[in-house]
Amino acid sequence: MKDFGLKKLYYSISEVSKITGLEQYILRYWENEFDQLKPSKNRAGNRIYTNKEIKLIIKIKKLLRDEKYTIEGAKKILLENLEEIEQIGDLFQAENIVEVIPPAPVENIPPEVSILKDLEEIKKFLLDLKGKL
Repeated sequence: MKDFGLKKLYYSISEVSKITGLEQYILRYWENEFDQLKPSKNRAGNRIYTNKEIKLIIKIKKLLRDEKYTIEGAKKILLENLEEIEQIGDLFQAENIVEVIPPAPVENIPPEVSILKDLEEIKKFLLDLKGKL
């Protein structure tokens, strides 16, 4: 995978194709398969991808190609991650915990970092925090 410093707000499908190493038709197909992947379109009707969508594409690629999930299996993993993130948000609201944590610079995060590992660490942190309240 190519190193990319995500410096722009929006990327064209051809740029995303080069960044991710995927053909444009694959990207368009995945838009139909994965509800979370819905790039906006500019005035000319061309797809424009955000940094978040590029990260999602890389995660989908890892699930399908490296971890050998089926499309249905990858959908399930992504949905479980989404549900866990929402539950963490509910925990914050339920405990009236409001804290703003600045995001880490994108260029310092290696693309091979697993979202599942990150979620487990966040979950453990929140449960520890809840136990201290």
